[in-house]
Amino acid sequence: LEWNDAAVEGSYRFLRRVWNFGVKLSAMDMGAATASLASASSLKDIEFGKEAKALRLEIHNVLKQVDYDYQRMQYNTVVSGAMKMNTALEDFKALECAGAQVALIEGFGILLRCLYPATPHIAHSLWTGLGYAGALGDLLDAPWPQVDAGALVQDELELMLQVGGKLRGVIRVPASADKAAIEAAALA
Repeated sequence: LEWNDAAVEGSYRFLRRVWNFGVKLSAMDMGAATASLASASSLKDIEFGKEAKALRLEIHNVLKQVDYDYQRMQYNTVVSGAMKMNTALEDFKALECAGAQVALIEGFGILLRCLYPATPHIAHSLWTGLGYAGALGDLLDAPWPQVDAGALVQDELELMLQVGGKLRGVIRVPASADKAAIEAAALA
């Protein structure tokens, strides 16, 4: 984080939110979800519900941007991406859906690895305290998170309907829909 006098309060609030979310996660029984992250191939075997897929889509989209920003050394936008990740994790409420705990644990692990270069002490403490160290190894040795192409695949697309340049409606269609099916849905 860029530590200047004007940004200290905002940085403190953000890091406190990350810490509080980590404490909230530690209060939940997520041992099985953390253990399933030990092997990357097991994520392909997990069936994610609609809400969990949406969370993974958001996390991996932001991860793609954060990775690009780290490579360009644009650290202010890296922090912005970390804030987006944290907000998506905090807003995720569907813990009963399939694969929800795994998606939550995976997302927070990605967030911690993205924050580690900027805030190593907090990230390391949360990483160890939540059991990631046992499943994935020490944070210092953990690999940089990779964008999961499977998480970026969408089942449905939201399309805007415009007539004469004015928004007339919004429809949701399957991602595999062809032109005729989209036109039929739009006319309906």
